[in-house]
Amino acid sequence: MHIAIVGNIGAGKTTLATKLAHHFKWDLYLEAVDNNPYLKDFYDDMERWAFHLQVFFLNSRFNQVQQIQAKPGHVIQDRTIYEDAFIFAKNLHQSGLMSTRDFDNYFALFQSMISMVKPPDLMIYLKADLPKLIGQIEKRNREYENNIRLDYLRNLNEHYNSWMSTYNQGKLLVVDVNNMDFVASHDDLGLIIERIQSELFGLF
Repeated sequence: MHIAIVGNIGAGKTTLATKLAHHFKWDLYLEAVDNNPYLKDFYDDMERWAFHLQVFFLNSRFNQVQQIQAKPGHVIQDRTIYEDAFIFAKNLHQSGLMSTRDFDNYFALFQSMISMVKPPDLMIYLKADLPKLIGQIEKRNREYENNIRLDYLRNLNEHYNSWMSTYNQGKLLVVDVNNMDFVASHDDLGLIIERIQSELFGLF
């Protein structure tokens, strides 16, 4: 079974995926962030590096999902290949940071890849408003995230909410994390685990 966590930058995807993998004894697949050679350049100059960054993420995610589909057992994944196209690349294009030529080229590549990809059995969307996201980003203090613009985060949130409102590829669990702290609070983490177990009951 393939479980995936989606959500904006700073929503807590990696932390929750790690905790769920430990709790359920699932294999964990994290996003390729630390070894991404374009991230810092992108946040310094989004228009210059948007296409390069998105192609790197798309290729990385496609390789990852191929490994997931070939692997027996249960897997939890931090972010999906769908977000690369429907959230990040789409937002960059609509914001004028990726040219139509580059976006069309990128999206054609995405469509070729997606024909060989099965959607997750369960998608978990961590819904968070801007103050929560900003607080989480500041708390983890990653150098390359210091220059993230507020309007960029806000636009991503709008794309996430729009995408999630029409998502129909499989089971979807929306978790509002604005008033949760599943790192410090065992009760908050337990509540999320209970909701996931309820959703998975009919899938196993």
